[in-house]
Amino acid sequence: MNVVTKTIALGDGREITIETGKLAKQADGSVMVRMGDTMLLATVCSAKDAVPGTDFMPLSVEYKEKYAAFGRYPGGFLKREGRASDYEILVCRIVDRALRPLFPDDFHAETFVTITLVSSDGKDMPDALAGLAASAALAVSDVPFNGPISEVRVARINGEFVINPTFEQLTTADMEIIVAATIDNIMMVEGEMKEVSEEDLLAAMKVAHEAIKIHCQAQLELMEAVGKTKKREYCHEVNDEDLKKDIWAKTYDKVFEVAKACNPNKHERIENFEAIKAEYIAGLDEEEAVAKKALIGKYYHDVEKEAMRRSILDEGKRLDGRKTTEIRPIWSEVDYLPGAHGSAVFTRGETQSLTTVTLGTKMDEKLIDDALFKGKERFMLHYNFPPFSTGEARASRGVGRREVGHGNLALRALKNMIPDNYPYVVRVVSDILESNGSSSMATVCAGTLALMDAGVEMKKPVSGIAMGLISENKGKNFAVLSDILGDEDHLGDMDFKVTGTADGITATQMDIKVDGLSYEILEKALSQAKEGRMHILGKIKETLSEPRADLKPNAPRIVAMMIPKEMIGAVIGPGGKIIQAMQAETGATITIEEIGDQGRVEIAANNKTAIDAAIARIKGIVSIPEIGETYPSKVKSVMPYGAFVEFMPGKEGLLHISEIDWKRIETMDQAGIKEGDMIDVKLLDIDQKTGKYKLSRKALMPRPPKE
Repeated sequence: MNVVTKTIALGDGREITIETGKLAKQADGSVMVRMGDTMLLATVCSAKDAVPGTDFMPLSVEYKEKYAAFGRYPGGFLKREGRASDYEILVCRIVDRALRPLFPDDFHAETFVTITLVSSDGKDMPDALAGLAASAALAVSDVPFNGPISEVRVARINGEFVINPTFEQLTTADMEIIVAATIDNIMMVEGEMKEVSEEDLLAAMKVAHEAIKIHCQAQLELMEAVGKTKKREYCHEVNDEDLKKDIWAKTYDKVFEVAKACNPNKHERIENFEAIKAEYIAGLDEEEAVAKKALIGKYYHDVEKEAMRRSILDEGKRLDGRKTTEIRPIWSEVDYLPGAHGSAVFTRGETQSLTTVTLGTKMDEKLIDDALFKGKERFMLHYNFPPFSTGEARASRGVGRREVGHGNLALRALKNMIPDNYPYVVRVVSDILESNGSSSMATVCAGTLALMDAGVEMKKPVSGIAMGLISENKGKNFAVLSDILGDEDHLGDMDFKVTGTADGITATQMDIKVDGLSYEILEKALSQAKEGRMHILGKIKETLSEPRADLKPNAPRIVAMMIPKEMIGAVIGPGGKIIQAMQAETGATITIEEIGDQGRVEIAANNKTAIDAAIARIKGIVSIPEIGETYPSKVKSVMPYGAFVEFMPGKEGLLHISEIDWKRIETMDQAGIKEGDMIDVKLLDIDQKTGKYKLSRKALMPRPPKE
């Protein structure tokens, strides 16, 4: 067994080790990456040949966290790991987006990268190590890959940048991003911030890249040590240079004219491009056209890509005729759906989101039971992308990874603008009705409007924009595009989404598809994005400038109050008796949870009277009885020797027959007190040993004169 290990020092006493040659040796490549007690096993397997007709990179990335890694049982009836959680899907996407652009363009073999969390002490965050593990597995394999890459999380904590912070450290960060890069170039950025500046984001990216360079160098040395510097030979494409030249010669000029014709209608542009392709195919022998259909599509796609890029770089004309900094027309509307607690329609060009907000109580919280995290979520954002939004005639097959990723980006953009200790559970749902360019950013804008329409007192409104880049000559000639179209995203060199308030960035996601992108270009892109965000923010404020002063009539009313931790049991009562009685009597829904050394009580109802009644009952329970005070009381039961009365919620005392009146009463029938009566009593004393309360009614009556 030939085990090879490389160690990476993080500079803060921690280190990362990469080990290969011990486990999963039948895979094309496998490594164990360890930092502290966190261990990730990454493997890669790639088919020797491509499936005939495949003209793309069929890459699959899977990330799985084993519950046993943290000494836990999975939930549910089966007690075994099931479908991937949203968190696992998000980690898969982060790794996939970093790896995919670096496979050779002509490599089309099915490739599977599997990353498994096999050990954790719950301190270090494994997702920041997943990209390193995947790249290291590729490095020790013979699979062609233009890496290595690595990923790190960088967080700003107390003004200092920290690489790969712990779970605990991250709770105090005001920004955190995951960056993926090669030794030379940044490939991917994703993260959230609490209104930071563009300069701060760039600074964090630079810090991350310096750490990644060390990771990449360690992988190069590992690759050398295991003898995998030479990768496998393959032939996954059979090209026809004569056909390629013929297509370019007969179609490029026509395609270029369509590209610079500046038609703002997406479907008309597509039809015009397709007509040129159809015209070319019609000029071919029918048998040849059928035999070479795939190659014709591939070469014609390259013609479209080059024509679009040349139109922008040489003519300064985008496909829809806009300037590089110009935002498409925007219109929006709120309160569109009367049955929802909040709703908005946001339309930018040919992209449209219909978004709703639903306010709920603590019982509507989302329960999370992941391997390393067990808790609840009070703010949710769900994103749906039905096929009809792009005019596709196919069935919708549920939520895919794309929907999870886009929804998460919008969630991170908005969540820090929800008021602190907000009593409501909030669910935002964005249904994309049209799409031609960044529906996730439309979701952020529509989400802001819907939240304000629902009366959620957002700290500040948030807008978002998607930026693009067309460049050549390693960035010496480039154009940064604001509010990109779908085609500009697909055919361009960068997709850069930025969200924020008027005072700073709240979230970002960047995918870079070209080598040699300088920080100067990124700085220009961020600056141009800010201008676009401010323009869109202005349009949002024209529709609704601030949150509504009150909730919609059909929304639940919730009031939160804090009580001493030791009083939680008193409010709930034995077997929930007291809290259930309060809910039945007041009509309010009451929930309690322990937070630190206090108890948080949420009271929800559709009317103020019910809430006020419940608050009064709870305050009565948590209040300490005071000797000498007078209390309105309810007679709970009548005995021969007196009556038991509830003078505070959950607190009962004996009103002895001798304390009912100044005159002598022989029997309780003479007292005229029956069960259910309301009477005032005075607390005379509290027995320090038994805790029993001595109550008196006669103490509140004038004492008759002595005869």
